[in-house]
Amino acid sequence: MVAVRSSAHVVRRAAIASLSEVSLPTGADQSFRSAHRLHKTDEYSSVFAFRRALRGRFYILHYRPNGLDTARLGVVVAKKLAKRANTRNLVKRIARELFRRHRESLPALDMVVRLQAPVAKATRAELNQDLLALLHKLPRQ
Repeated sequence: MVAVRSSAHVVRRAAIASLSEVSLPTGADQSFRSAHRLHKTDEYSSVFAFRRALRGRFYILHYRPNGLDTARLGVVVAKKLAKRANTRNLVKRIARELFRRHRESLPALDMVVRLQAPVAKATRAELNQDLLALLHKLPRQ
């Protein structure tokens, strides 16, 4: 016969707030929907062909007017500059998050954020500051 012990020590899970429970400032749409992204190769190619870019320490921000009422973003991270997949994903997450937070104040442009320097020794704060400075340098129409 096998005796089963019950544990008196129970660890409760922490409550996690869902996105619907977190309040955003009224009137601020900070989502990153499909309409805010570049999807097709032709969309990326047209931004690169426009040949306007801003250079930072880690990023190059290519841009072109899109004729829409909102900005759109694409991100390119080469394996040559970020060897590990988790590093490439981090760089992309940082770019998307900054775009999402500042999209309302950005001009109506198609933008492609491209990594230009290795980021192995870079901190998240340095990556954030570099891209934020590039977003502030964009030409306003």
